[in-house]
Amino acid sequence: MSEQFKCDRRRFIAAAAMSVVGAQFGVSSCAVQRIFERELPSLGGATGWLNSQPPAANSLRGKVVLVQFCTYTCINWLRTLPYVRAWDEKYKGQGLAVVGVHTPEFPFEKDVDNVRRAVRDLRVVYPVALDNDYAIWRAFKNQYWPALYIVNAQGRIRHHHFGEGDYEQSERIIQQLLAEAGAGVVGQELVSVEGRGAEAEADWGSLKSPENYVGFERTENFASPGGAAPDERRVYAAPAQLDLNRWALSGDWTVGRQAIVLNKAGGRIACRFHARDLHLVMGPSARGTSVRFRVTLDGQPPRAAHGFDVDEQGNGTVTEQRLYQLIRQPKPITNRRFEIEFLDPGAEAYAFTFG
Repeated sequence: MSEQFKCDRRRFIAAAAMSVVGAQFGVSSCAVQRIFERELPSLGGATGWLNSQPPAANSLRGKVVLVQFCTYTCINWLRTLPYVRAWDEKYKGQGLAVVGVHTPEFPFEKDVDNVRRAVRDLRVVYPVALDNDYAIWRAFKNQYWPALYIVNAQGRIRHHHFGEGDYEQSERIIQQLLAEAGAGVVGQELVSVEGRGAEAEADWGSLKSPENYVGFERTENFASPGGAAPDERRVYAAPAQLDLNRWALSGDWTVGRQAIVLNKAGGRIACRFHARDLHLVMGPSARGTSVRFRVTLDGQPPRAAHGFDVDEQGNGTVTEQRLYQLIRQPKPITNRRFEIEFLDPGAEAYAFTFG
């Protein structure tokens, strides 16, 4: 996968800076977006649909359409989801049509059963286009997860936003375009949401650890002595001390292009991080199997700092390919050493994300 498709908050800094510049010079985002107005690209390249039959070309005409690109393990998308769900529920009876476009980052996200399960578990009820061939992604000339496009009733894109945030502005634009289409919604109270689990807003003030992939193609700051041996089975060791945002393996692993796979029980992944939340995208390497694991913080059970997918003693089980929330620690937030030990072979890990 090309580096330009990375699901990472750092991708959105430039876009946020542009919004600040526009505000400083008195240029509204709506006015800027009108300059770049264009037709809604075709959704016909979808390889399948969930929650809906393929919409006919004219079925969206006359509606305000919100299109959001996602991939189900992306933490940035997960944290926007409470807002998109709330907008769908509030405005669908007033002329808004929400369409998700699931464009996979990892190979397992092409599996329709995996996506169907994620859509169900995440309570996504609006139509979702499966974009396994990237046809819709290319039609939109999109480069980001998540990416939001809002289309007026005449079928023209009037607003877009990449990444998290700007929820109030996006909802005001939805209201404005619905009003233009004849719905009296301008000035309505905005939705109020509170994300839970991985959907909770990041603690941006304490976040000092960036997303990091663990496959050899895109990983950074690997600290096991001797480095990684791509696509070779090898026994690794972790150093006693890790600098901030460095990570290491111990045990019998194969480091692949996109993922690392544990060959024997007892393997560990360690990293030093600074964030409230730590997540790991992982799963069993064979469908229908499970892998038990145990996590520690600074060598101790996480207790009150345990994430949604582990108990206070740090115990959990990998049963499916998804994002697992392993740590959510109370303040104060400091540099911590995290370790996960897999008690069974067959674990497969893809990326660390933080919040």
